[in-house]
Amino acid sequence: MTASILYIHGLNSSPASLKASQLTRAAERIGLAERLRVPALHHHPRQAIAQLESLIVELGRPVLVGSSLGGYYATYLAERHGLAALLINPAVRPHLLFDGFLGPQQNYYNNETWELTADHVAALAELDVPPPQDPARYQVWLQTADETLDYRHAQAYYRGCALRIQAGGDHGFQGFAERLPMLFAFAGIPAHVWRDSDFTDC
Repeated sequence: MTASILYIHGLNSSPASLKASQLTRAAERIGLAERLRVPALHHHPRQAIAQLESLIVELGRPVLVGSSLGGYYATYLAERHGLAALLINPAVRPHLLFDGFLGPQQNYYNNETWELTADHVAALAELDVPPPQDPARYQVWLQTADETLDYRHAQAYYRGCALRIQAGGDHGFQGFAERLPMLFAFAGIPAHVWRDSDFTDC
């Protein structure tokens, strides 16, 4: 069976985000659209995890690709199910980062408004796991100029994993399209499927 990919977006993001859109277009270009899922996640962690658990069952051991808070979700799910995960500027222990930020929120892409509550934070804390027990299943992409998360937290937490640390960049991860061949290779997509494709315009 051809490998499948489950992309997990971050807080207040959506399938319309730049990376999600680029991955979707690239998968369509190489004929793998039916093996990719890019769900619009609920803002509450428990409901988001329920969505993702259902997709894992549907896809059958997908490779997880998680960005920001999606990287935190991906780590929890990878540890729970023994899956491979590629993490892009992942959040580490995000439940410790919301002090002073409870209250109204707005999704950047669909303009949905919602309330960040203490229950959201408690639900995030429930997903905290120790550093990966099988680091070979992980690849972690970090950019040092991430303006939202301090990349050094992820560098320390995932220190046993394959780290790809790039100077500069930003939280959105500049140059993602150019790295899509690395993503497909990590996901186990045969090289002949993607090696002759140029994804820089995705």
